[in-house]
Amino acid sequence: MTTDTKTQKKATIKFKPLKDRVFVSYSEELDRTAGGLYIPDAAKEKPQKGKIEAVGAEVRNVKPGDSILFDKYSGSKITMDNVEYLILKEEDILGILEN
Repeated sequence: MTTDTKTQKKATIKFKPLKDRVFVSYSEELDRTAGGLYIPDAAKEKPQKGKIEAVGAEVRNVKPGDSILFDKYSGSKITMDNVEYLILKEEDILGILEN
């Protein structure tokens, strides 16, 4: 991905979370068993992974670009430009993933 493409993608996200909220991009990955069967989302209770796109003014522990873990049923889902995002409270973040 070129720098121009990254800049264009960031420019399309016009959302600024308020107070202690964070704006997260994520993807729901399909899990499969060893036999090739897909496990339905309802059967999964593990934390989800996402990337912080923007933070509100009162957020202190994370910043845009951080990869995070959060509970499966946390936050509010929204769709912008055919991409699903999540709005979470900072307290709903379980931790930061370090590379």
